[in-house]
Amino acid sequence: MSINSQSNIAANLQVGPTDQGMVRIYLEAEGIDLPLDFDPDEATEIAEELLAAAEAARQIGQGDKPKKPRR
Repeated sequence: MSINSQSNIAANLQVGPTDQGMVRIYLEAEGIDLPLDFDPDEATEIAEELLAAAEAARQIGQGDKPKKPRR
């Protein structure tokens, strides 16, 4: 499966801080419970990547060429 492959899998996604000072992305789907813990700096990088992907998707949806993400 690639980033452009569609799927019929339904999943729940939760994001929040842990009591250990980490940021947890928790993914739950049929037969899957996947906690992913990141330190705050890693979580910030992930957030920046999500924002860049959202902007690129917005540009694609408008028929424009996506902007390169800032680093």
